[in-house]
Amino acid sequence: MHRLALVLTAIMATPCLADESSRLVYSQTFAKEDAIKDFAPTDPKAWRLGSADGKTFLEQHAASKYTPPHRSPFNFALIAGKRFSDFILEAELQSTTREYGHRDMVIVFGYQGPARFYYVHIASQADDHANNVFIVNDAPRVKIGKETNKGNDWGTNAWKKVRLERKLADGGIKVYFEDTTKPIMTAEDKTFGAGWIGFGTFDDTGRIANVRVWGKEAEDKQAPAFAKE
Repeated sequence: MHRLALVLTAIMATPCLADESSRLVYSQTFAKEDAIKDFAPTDPKAWRLGSADGKTFLEQHAASKYTPPHRSPFNFALIAGKRFSDFILEAELQSTTREYGHRDMVIVFGYQGPARFYYVHIASQADDHANNVFIVNDAPRVKIGKETNKGNDWGTNAWKKVRLERKLADGGIKVYFEDTTKPIMTAEDKTFGAGWIGFGTFDDTGRIANVRVWGKEAEDKQAPAFAKE
């Protein structure tokens, strides 16, 4: 009976994947000192490892000295050595800035280079430039969300569970915040295929913990380097 309980717990902890060939292809708890080597940040000086209340994390603690070629987030760090196609990503995020309308954390995905990628902007309030799914395609970011909510509460010193699902065949994108049964955003776009995944903020600060990515595979390929100012 005890063994059965352990099996059921493991099943419940794994996302529901349509294809049984999907598996855990990347995970990071940031518990080891060299964990930061997995990541390629826009500005290394703005990032560090940290721990608090028993949780270890990657922290973007300052504004990055980085100027993107088009209006888009400038504080993010890519999982440098893995390129992902279809995936389900789960992570815990904590905003460490003040409360205001555009208070945010972002997840970058389908990253091809500094002028071509998608990102999810999870903010306190929604408008044309916040709380949506965006594409950067050799031009300033444009929202592409089909559905989105009115905003999300980051709280104070609170960790929030975030989930992002991506399917290349139909361009499907789903974003979940705390409640993993109903997405807060959906979008469909097939402009970019496989790419790198990253975390950060548009122009705030925040922390990332317990990253897990499921998929059929993750290609071992190094992300392109960011230009230095």
